Amino acid sequence: MYSDKLDDKYSRITEEIQSLAAKCIENSTIDSSLYKKYEVNRGLRDLKGNGVLTGLTEISGIYAFDVDEETGEKIPCPGRLYYRGVNINQIVKGFINEKRFGFEEVTYLLIFGNLPTCEQLEEFNIILSEYRTLPPSFARDIIMKAPSTDMMNSLARGVLTLHSYDKNPNDTSVPNVLRQCLLLTAVFPLLAVYGYQASRHYHYRDSLYIHIPKPELSTAQNILHMLRPDSQYTELEAKILDLALVLHAEHGGGNNSTFTTHVVSSSGTDTYSAIAAALGSLKGPKHGGANIKVVQMFDDMKLHISDWEDETAIREYLQKILKGEAFDKSGLIYGMGHAVYSLSDPRAEIFKKFVESLAKEKDKGKEYKLYADVERIAAEIICQERKIYKGVSANIDFYSGFVYSMLDLPLELYTPIFAIARMAGWSAHRIEELINTGKIIRPAYKDVAVPSEYVPIGKR
Repeated sequence: MYSDKLDDKYSRITEEIQSLAAKCIENSTIDSSLYKKYEVNRGLRDLKGNGVLTGLTEISGIYAFDVDEETGEKIPCPGRLYYRGVNINQIVKGFINEKRFGFEEVTYLLIFGNLPTCEQLEEFNIILSEYRTLPPSFARDIIMKAPSTDMMNSLARGVLTLHSYDKNPNDTSVPNVLRQCLLLTAVFPLLAVYGYQASRHYHYRDSLYIHIPKPELSTAQNILHMLRPDSQYTELEAKILDLALVLHAEHGGGNNSTFTTHVVSSSGTDTYSAIAAALGSLKGPKHGGANIKVVQMFDDMKLHISDWEDETAIREYLQKILKGEAFDKSGLIYGMGHAVYSLSDPRAEIFKKFVESLAKEKDKGKEYKLYADVERIAAEIICQERKIYKGVSANIDFYSGFVYSMLDLPLELYTPIFAIARMAGWSAHRIEELINTGKIIRPAYKDVAVPSEYVPIGKR
């Protein structure tokens, strides 16, 4: 690392700290049997590891089971995801068939509750493009000074600092919060990419590139334009990054960062503080950082398996992971399984169809086959070893890291890109929470509602 290291007192763990830490562990460890005895949840998981329903929302719906009308028995089924009542498969099919980008349309849908017309989407894109700029000297005075090697912390710092540039930062009226949310949705890519460029320049002496976003480009196009020295990218690269943003934009009110958004918003705090809290939650490897673990797991796998087509070797390696004998010794095959979905994660199913096309363009066919083989074999092994009652399948994290690596996105930006996408969902949930705090909440989707039909945008 090029920069001088921090003074030792800021980061060194002394013998005194080690001793005091042991005292913390000794006097703060709770008997695990008490959680079962008093039926207390651990975080957002019940005693069986399932997600806990913590509130009502009409932003999205996630379904992993059908219910037998006679017996009431829950029957595992292919996963379904709805954004404001519209099936995610319909949404993706719509903008893919119409050969355009979908993230801005999905952002509109999540925040405002319905799909935009041509005119509404055009006006919305203009609003986002006008907000897609930072205050004067912000990049120089805030992002370039003391840049962090952790992009999520850099992003959170940028968000909190924007509070100082807002003339009405603490106004929680819906119009003001909407303005703030759209602003943050627009500038998240700048904060993330510029923070990364500053970090590489300051800490590793890389050349510094600061490209100004172009108003005519989509969010996905601008990310690639700002990140790459020559600003060049293929149409397929931009379309797949856009798809990744769409699939990560929202996933129910019970995931950790969205729950955080609801909880913090309910206190009446400002938008910048609420979003910074959500970023802190998303940063965790059990939430937004999971795809990084997948990439690292595959890197380790490649070091230990000489022939990537040897299914016996793959199976043996995966069994060692489950036994805690390989990779990070956690006993987890990252990217496999989900707290809610049973037979399949619809986001992973959609993503996989496009991953193969990108792999061919990038001459990564052999690596794609390794991912596909691991997905199939891991599901078999986990079901055999762990006796999973609801089935196990690949989740969105399994392929997203592979896609980002093929797009030459740096590992440091994997989770910030998740945040760029999820800002759409956080915005919708924050506004929903503020509107309904202290008021009667309209019924959320109780069962699988009849989804709205996806109407081609030219006919809306």
